[in-house]
Amino acid sequence: MRQRSLMAMTAALTAGTLALTACGSRDEGKGGTTDGGDTTVVIGIDAPLTGDLSALGLGIKNSVDLAVRQANEKKYVPGVTFKFEALDDQAQPSSGQQNATKFVSDKDVLGVVGPLNSSVAESMQKVFDDAKLVEVSPANTNPALTQGPEWNGGTKTRTYKSYFRTATTDAIQGPFAAQYIYNKAKKTKAFIIDDKKTYGAGLAGTFTAEFEKLGGKVVGTDHVNPDTKDFSAVVTKVKNSGADIVYYGGEYPAGGPLSKQIKDSGAKIPVAGGDALYSAEYIKLAGAASEGDIATSVGAPIETLDSAKDFIANYEKAGFKEAYEAYGGYSYDSAWAIIEGVKKVVEDNGGKLPEDARAKVVDAVQTVSFDGVSGKVSFDEFGDTTNKQLTVYSVEGGAHKPVESGTFS
Repeated sequence: MRQRSLMAMTAALTAGTLALTACGSRDEGKGGTTDGGDTTVVIGIDAPLTGDLSALGLGIKNSVDLAVRQANEKKYVPGVTFKFEALDDQAQPSSGQQNATKFVSDKDVLGVVGPLNSSVAESMQKVFDDAKLVEVSPANTNPALTQGPEWNGGTKTRTYKSYFRTATTDAIQGPFAAQYIYNKAKKTKAFIIDDKKTYGAGLAGTFTAEFEKLGGKVVGTDHVNPDTKDFSAVVTKVKNSGADIVYYGGEYPAGGPLSKQIKDSGAKIPVAGGDALYSAEYIKLAGAASEGDIATSVGAPIETLDSAKDFIANYEKAGFKEAYEAYGGYSYDSAWAIIEGVKKVVEDNGGKLPEDARAKVVDAVQTVSFDGVSGKVSFDEFGDTTNKQLTVYSVEGGAHKPVESGTFS
């Protein structure tokens, strides 16, 4: 970790070389205020800032921006000024891996928040772990990212020490949805569709296993290409299947049009899915056809939590153009976990960052425990959040309304 005095930073500005410094080498997405700290610490953000999933990605970016602003305003880590740098992965694993390499090459980056997509995380984990750079995702839910590829067979192995997440996993999200749909919504015949991606296929798999265990019947399965918005072939199968529920493992850019086309075909079958359907964008894409559709999402509704009141008020006060969306609170908490890690490392080293700051921040994040926006924030031995809360939402009157919140049992 390089330390810069204010004098050195001023000299760099005077010489017109800010664009060559580690914190200013990439202008896009860079932000933060200098509040007099002698050392600059950059928190990277990797998310889809453009493209179909940008609503979620921009909510992540803005929420980290807010955490950085507040850490600096409070002078939360004496002698340290936090900044952020946001890179766009466009929800593509190859872009995520390139971004991870860029973050690793900047010695001022001591932690990264993101990504949104589990498939993107797969491409980034080893890059960060080799560099001992902590990564905290507010949104990844595929269990294999923390518990290894054999997690579902009873063998859980943490592959990457530097990876953490504040979102709970599909190992409980899928079954939680199945229990609600079978026991409460009284749906017994499901048509299962996924987009073949890491997140979607994994979530559909955990839902299916629990749904069948409960006594539900899978009357059909299929896959879709989310880049193709004509789902007429699978819609015909759904319509003729006798299903009373469609479970879609995928994201809202395809999920919304899929729901609309199913309803337009005359099949009045609700569509259910996971946290990637829990967005106002899903309702915009599906239109009136989304009424009665179901989505689960991580945690309790942020708007109902006393712990989130300040976050919501401060987010509004900051004047961000975009909503914080489903992962805003978890993004703030992810950034704050890194900030807490930096604080501990600085305090343990006499008020300064040590030469091996990255490795020490990884160790510090493993032990953090604080009251965050989403509730108590801490991590288990796999790097998973200890907060296992989930919520079921139903579309009512053109908005997602919470209908049940709890934990999978």
